[in-house]
Amino acid sequence: MSWFDNLIDPKGVTEFLSQFMPVMPLQGELRIGNLEVRLAQNVAEVEAAQRLRYRVFYEEMAAKATDEQAESKLDVDLFDVGCDHVLVLDHNREEGDQVIGTYRMLRRSVAEKHAGFYTATEYNISKLLEHPGELLEVGRSCVDFNYRTRPTLELLWRGIASYVDQFDIQLIFGCASFPTVNPAEIQEELAYLYYHHLAPPALCAAALPERAVKMNVIGPQDINPRKVLTKLPPLIKGYLRVGAFVGEGAVIDEQWGSTDVCIVVKTDLITNKYAKHFGLTGEK
Repeated sequence: MSWFDNLIDPKGVTEFLSQFMPVMPLQGELRIGNLEVRLAQNVAEVEAAQRLRYRVFYEEMAAKATDEQAESKLDVDLFDVGCDHVLVLDHNREEGDQVIGTYRMLRRSVAEKHAGFYTATEYNISKLLEHPGELLEVGRSCVDFNYRTRPTLELLWRGIASYVDQFDIQLIFGCASFPTVNPAEIQEELAYLYYHHLAPPALCAAALPERAVKMNVIGPQDINPRKVLTKLPPLIKGYLRVGAFVGEGAVIDEQWGSTDVCIVVKTDLITNKYAKHFGLTGEK
């Protein structure tokens, strides 16, 4: 049976994932009180992350589950194969129910051996793939409703920072979402990202032509940047704070009930303030 055959059964995917468990722990100050960030160490912890993803994306938000996902209550796809899963755990909760935050990490060196990158299903990422060194796709970021606090988010960022340092990541990218499938509702936000944060040509992923939604429907004179910043999703705002760019064009994802943009972060351009705060050395 090939690894792809396991996708028929979400349980099969998590069993197959056992051969890809991380070989080294994250480094640094990775605990705040009862909360800790680290990589998933076994299949049960990967499942816990997938269960949390299902609760947030499918039950709380607008994603549409397949029959298999609805039965298993797990958010699983073929890109989970080979990923590392950053987890935030609450050690005050019962064992088996401690995962309250997660981020999925997929390095180029791993993606090339398996299904490639999720972002490539929405964007032409050839420009990103031309970039030298190790690349990292991040995604499936979510936090339990009761833990959407600064300590939890800070630990997730610390975990990513530690991962970036350990694997000498040169470029981070991934899809970030607005919770709507109607671009007209977010035309000012999309235009703001286009005029103020569009990636330079060498780093500019482009929405696949058949899926592309124009971002600059309105002109820069029609944008109130201060107002827009209050309306951006927290994750996108967080990326911008560390110097992120966006790709050309947005993409509507009907299955997820979202409009996506491609985020690109060149790690050596992360602002000194945030590099120091989250533990990045800034030296590559």
